[in-house]
Amino acid sequence: MKFGIERLLEDASLRAPLLGKRVALVAHPASVTRDLTHSLDALMALGDVRVTAAFGPQHGMRGEKQDNMVESADYTDPLHGIPVFSLYGDVRRPSGQMLSTFDVVLIDLQDLGCRIYTFITTLLYMLEAAAAHGKEVWVLDRPNPAGRPIEGLTLRTGWESFVGAGPMPMRHGLTLGELGKWFIERFKLDVPYRVIEMEGYDPEAAPGYGWPIGARTWVNPSPNAPNLWMARAYAGTVMLEGATLSEGRGTTRPLEIFGAPDISGRDVIAEMRALAPDWLKGCVLRECWFEPTFHKHVKSLCSGVQIHVEDPAHYDHNAFKPWRVQALAFKAIRRLYPDYALWRDFPYEYAFGKLPIDVINGSPLLREWVDDAKAAPGDLDAITMPDEQSWAAERTRFLLY
Repeated sequence: MKFGIERLLEDASLRAPLLGKRVALVAHPASVTRDLTHSLDALMALGDVRVTAAFGPQHGMRGEKQDNMVESADYTDPLHGIPVFSLYGDVRRPSGQMLSTFDVVLIDLQDLGCRIYTFITTLLYMLEAAAAHGKEVWVLDRPNPAGRPIEGLTLRTGWESFVGAGPMPMRHGLTLGELGKWFIERFKLDVPYRVIEMEGYDPEAAPGYGWPIGARTWVNPSPNAPNLWMARAYAGTVMLEGATLSEGRGTTRPLEIFGAPDISGRDVIAEMRALAPDWLKGCVLRECWFEPTFHKHVKSLCSGVQIHVEDPAHYDHNAFKPWRVQALAFKAIRRLYPDYALWRDFPYEYAFGKLPIDVINGSPLLREWVDDAKAAPGDLDAITMPDEQSWAAERTRFLLY
């Protein structure tokens, strides 16, 4: 199997349109080749590609920013001497000055297959800026480790944000290259666009279902994305960023676990099983204990739950519904502890005047379902399944694999 970057490096005919042009690269720590050479270093070593600038997304080109909403500064690459511009610093969108440094931008970002993961919003912003300034955009495609399954509510109009680039469900099931095609059609962008497709990519193949287990090394695309199992659960556990529960930041298994000092993980699991056992298929829930070394509930012993999806004997890729699993956990906690202060209130990703849980979900619908004592699991399915079915039909013409 070859990723887009490797095909570009190996095939001079693919690079031919870049000759004589100034090239920029959008990348992060997971932008590596099979032998773990960073894409910037590999492109610089070619000799026939003139790289004049680079861009880093959220968490920085080096991936050094542990927490959310921590900005990165621009700097000059110490080895190659080119400017590295931050797209999560003074600006989220590339400025005219930044755009003046290149003719073609290569985007080589490892995504997690979730609407809220900000790298896809960075792709949209770069496409929009390129359309406005006559630049060309290439995506060097990489796998979607969450695979093809679709899940979650579609973002509603008026809820667009840096964690909500457009009206898609939480788990979109596209690669970055495919998403770029959708963005261009959806937002009617007039921009030269090319995808350097992967070779040998089969998102339906077990056991990885999108990620080539045993064939590629996992490198964290962001600091709290340490493995494939987190990527599988992320479309659900990311909602914990809008809740007072710990999502495991400050532990070695972030975004695979959740908990708090004042809940019982065992009771939560039992209530989840009683409420909607069908929503728990494809994974195993285990009671656990943890003490975060930073972030929410720091240095406090938390009772919680770990979502296990690593064992092929228990993991069912098409049955596992991470968004519903986490939604059900919220519902169970609301039923067990009716007055629990579940929702955080701060300007998440600078979306002022809105609860973070609503920004994350692209509407208040999930939170309202959790907080409505009369609402049953079937009620959430009733508003979510039409969104999922609509997206399944819409995305078909953008599939490359």
